[in-house]
Amino acid sequence: MPSDVGLETEAQSVRSWRSPRVLNRKAVFHSSTTIRYRHIYECKNFSIGIFCIPASSIIPLHNHPGMTVFSKLLYGTVHVKSYDWVEDTTQLLKLSKVRPAKIVRDGEMSAPCGAMVIQPKDGGNIHAFKAITPCAILDILSPPYSSEDGRHCSYFRRCRKADPSGILSNRSREPEFVWLEEHQPPNSFVIRRDLYKGPALNL
Repeated sequence: MPSDVGLETEAQSVRSWRSPRVLNRKAVFHSSTTIRYRHIYECKNFSIGIFCIPASSIIPLHNHPGMTVFSKLLYGTVHVKSYDWVEDTTQLLKLSKVRPAKIVRDGEMSAPCGAMVIQPKDGGNIHAFKAITPCAILDILSPPYSSEDGRHCSYFRRCRKADPSGILSNRSREPEFVWLEEHQPPNSFVIRRDLYKGPALNL
């Protein structure tokens, strides 16, 4: 819960975010549009942190290679769009920078709600967040990102691509498929790392 990590004040404020009586919404939260990451803990097996995302801010489409992710929306409303790779096409497209992916989730979530559990190959390992209201997302990554161990965070974008090989032609009855290519996020995308100042956690 927000109170478990020192975010109860923000959680209470966001409950009135959509109210017409709240005229100066930015006064309730930080006026900056910068996304903040509150680092709680990290070891070789897992990491814990909280993303505090201002309204309308976006964490672009990114992956968690070889990682299991537990994401819990603590407060607010966020739009989640997530994909998984089409695994049986990997060998056919291993030389291509563009790969097919299937849509797993495309919709809003509002706290309180259940947690998202993402596996290395299913559950929406490649995902993006857009804050509808100010929101906070608790993330547990196992194992954590590590470039040395091949777990580097890559960003992606949706692109148009024909399918001359017919790889996806027999999947018309399955969920929607798209093509994704690796892409650098815009320079305006900034995450500020903060020290965790909430209640002590018994880890």
